Amino acid sequence: MTLNKHHCCSTFIFLLLTLLSQFYSVESELQLNYYAESCPNAEEIIKQQVIKLYNKHGNTAVSWVRNLFHDCMVKSCDASLLLRRVKGMESEQESDRSFGMRNFKYINTIKEAVEKECPMTVSCADIVALSARDGILMLGGPRLEMRSGRKDSKQSYLTEVQNAIPNHNDTIDLVLARFQSIGIDTPGAVALLGAHSVGRVHCVNLVHRLYPTVDPTLDPEHAEYLKRRCPTPDPDPKAVLYSRNDLETPMILDNMFYKNLLKHKGLLMVDQQLTSHPLTSPLVEKMAADNGYFHDQFARAVLLLSENNPLNEDQGEIRKDCRYVNLV
Repeated sequence: MTLNKHHCCSTFIFLLLTLLSQFYSVESELQLNYYAESCPNAEEIIKQQVIKLYNKHGNTAVSWVRNLFHDCMVKSCDASLLLRRVKGMESEQESDRSFGMRNFKYINTIKEAVEKECPMTVSCADIVALSARDGILMLGGPRLEMRSGRKDSKQSYLTEVQNAIPNHNDTIDLVLARFQSIGIDTPGAVALLGAHSVGRVHCVNLVHRLYPTVDPTLDPEHAEYLKRRCPTPDPDPKAVLYSRNDLETPMILDNMFYKNLLKHKGLLMVDQQLTSHPLTSPLVEKMAADNGYFHDQFARAVLLLSENNPLNEDQGEIRKDCRYVNLV
């Protein structure tokens, strides 16, 4: 009887360890300096390209951060976001959740520079992740030690975008649930929304708070400024009409976003709701008071986001052109 008990226990432990090893196998393929042998200069090339592009087009750094969020929230960090519409495949870029996204062409600029050094070695998914890492630093955010080794998807997930990417008028509970589904807790979610510190909001996404009457949760004086930026309740989506989230440090990733929320100057409904939800309100106050705490939580959450469900070699590939899957 005792031998049978030990045998059953040993079998259970063996099966448990086997399942755990399978669960963590893909994540364990991600590692620091993944390209140390196959392409030693890869991360430096990406960094230098990010700096070069930032000096020419400062808004590219903001694009890299948004790319990471939109790519990794949908199924996996697999560069599916970058795929263009071709016969038999739709593009995630066509979703209304991708409205206002730009600078995709410069991802190809970075990819071309890497390809010259190491053909068919560095994935587009890693370029998305590492360019975000370097872009965050260019914007005055925290320095991140980010692992690499991601593979590129062989398909796009346009139909998944609506359910994966939070909308500007979603409830906080829904937003927190979406982050929780990929392993990001409430402090991490509140910190990631702080990326709006360097963002801009297109008028089409905020006029419902201005017209026909001003949202009572919006500071009246700030509302008048926003009306000057968005003078009509029915703006042309193709027109570049917008307001910065942060008027004081618009290109610095800092805690001014949370300070503005406490002054009722949040532009998106989902952002302003952070101040009234019992789970998020104390975190807004803490991040508004302590930029270091915000940066710590932001760094932690970005790393979790960047490692969401990476593909293994059988599931993915290394694309030659980030816009298209490889021809078999």
